[in-house]
Amino acid sequence: MYAVIKTGGKQYRVSKDDIVKIEKLDGEAGDKIEFKDVLMVGNDGDVAIGTPVIEGAVVSGEVLEQTRAGKIIVFKKKRRQNYRRKKGHRQHQTVVRITGIKK
Repeated sequence: MYAVIKTGGKQYRVSKDDIVKIEKLDGEAGDKIEFKDVLMVGNDGDVAIGTPVIEGAVVSGEVLEQTRAGKIIVFKKKRRQNYRRKKGHRQHQTVVRITGIKK
């Protein structure tokens, strides 16, 4: 069984026991979390699609850790103007293990 959930402005296809890195959510390691924006649930060819969400469907998970993604470099340059700016960024993210899908 799998589901498509929406969180942090993105959509994720998840199954039971998947480990997913998503946009930062409140909570400490070990906390339980529920995703109520379930867009689709599938099970061996039987697919339920929401308009836009499926009423009563819930995907539950457990927060494993709060971490940060790898560093990206933001570099700006204007040629022949002696203008250069270099800045780094690391996005905060939450690592979640999916524990169950209820339809």
